[in-house]
Amino acid sequence: MGGGGQLTEPGSGRAGGVYTWEEVQSHSSRNDQWLVIDRKVYNITQWAKRHPGGFRVISHYAGEDATEAFAAFHPNPTFVQKFLKPLQIGELAASEPSQDRNKNAAIIQDFHTLRAQAESEGLFRARPLFFCLHLCHIVLLEALAWLMIWHWGTNWMLTLLCSVMLATAQSQAGWLQHDFGHLSVFKKSRWNHLLHKFAIGHLKGASANWWNHRHFQHHAKPNVFRKDPDVNMLSIFVVGATQPVEYGIKKIKHMPYHRQHQYFFLVGPPLLIPVFFHIQIMHTMISRHDWVDLVWSMSYYLRYFCCYIPLYGLLGSVALISFVRFLESHWFVWVTQMNHLPMDIDHEKHQDWLTMQLRATCNIEQSFFNDWFSGHLNFQIEHHLFPTMPRHNYHLVAPHVRALCEKHGIPYQMKTMWQGLTDIVRSLKNSGDLWLDAYLHK
Repeated sequence: MGGGGQLTEPGSGRAGGVYTWEEVQSHSSRNDQWLVIDRKVYNITQWAKRHPGGFRVISHYAGEDATEAFAAFHPNPTFVQKFLKPLQIGELAASEPSQDRNKNAAIIQDFHTLRAQAESEGLFRARPLFFCLHLCHIVLLEALAWLMIWHWGTNWMLTLLCSVMLATAQSQAGWLQHDFGHLSVFKKSRWNHLLHKFAIGHLKGASANWWNHRHFQHHAKPNVFRKDPDVNMLSIFVVGATQPVEYGIKKIKHMPYHRQHQYFFLVGPPLLIPVFFHIQIMHTMISRHDWVDLVWSMSYYLRYFCCYIPLYGLLGSVALISFVRFLESHWFVWVTQMNHLPMDIDHEKHQDWLTMQLRATCNIEQSFFNDWFSGHLNFQIEHHLFPTMPRHNYHLVAPHVRALCEKHGIPYQMKTMWQGLTDIVRSLKNSGDLWLDAYLHK
């Protein structure tokens, strides 16, 4: 069916074209982007710039079948159809398979069936009381931390305890904003978006739009170089098994990578949130003129300094919040990296949703503490497969996911918390050793 593109004006909204996968795949450049959803072909070249989740996340699927990603990210596909309809330029030819490249049709169908089963069992319905109690315990921690200093004074021991309480509140607020950001709490997206701005802005001093545009890319293409920003280590680290060898062969040595498992303790956990994220968030809000997020962010700092300047003074308050960010950053880095960094990190392989997510994620054993400590991201596999599912239901769908993985021979990794944490360091050392060998001998 070559030449099907001549049957319609691309982007005109007239869905008269019939296309092959080869034709669709040829439209994957920055200024020419098509994708397929449920066998319908869409020209998203102009729409990508207006995409609420950011232009990068949708552009990562240019020239590909985005059916599974579309289902994963949009809890109300009927609502989204009104935006898609004007972009449709045709459909796949009848002779073309529904999946592109070498994706496994049986896995795709079985996962579709599993998702339908989870929906029918109500696993995408949130329990409001769970999230209300979670918010209450964050507010309680912050209130108790301030009252303790106000009543008993600012000695070193109380200040240290206050810092731990505030860092705990910040970390737990991070998990809560994550829930709202993934549209997993309310049925109506607008309420999720509003509460997301409150949670990440007023409770944490960060930006909802910055988080959305960064985090959705990670979910769309986890551990894929040039598509997942979480594996863009700015040449400070080399990760996985491919990148270290590439750097070594090219004699790239920005850092002593064979020592990265050691300097990780000095650069990664201590600096990610208080330095890198803080600078990136402020730069993003100001450069993109995102004044709404900036106001939400400033409301956090206004509240914080109004509470603590009378107790510690200006410099003391700055020192306190810096130490809180330092503690929170350790918590965040260890929890988020134990699920991904030891897994496969490579260039784009164009795999089906289930295979791609299982390749890049692993789970940590369930316990009350592990659930609380990680914001239920110990169920990282289930979270990545069903990002809009409320986290209190991950343990219910997990047995079905594991059974599906066993059926198709896909590894489903479960670790202890200690193993997950030590695997971070082990994987960095392995990658560093690969780099050194390639640097010296290839």
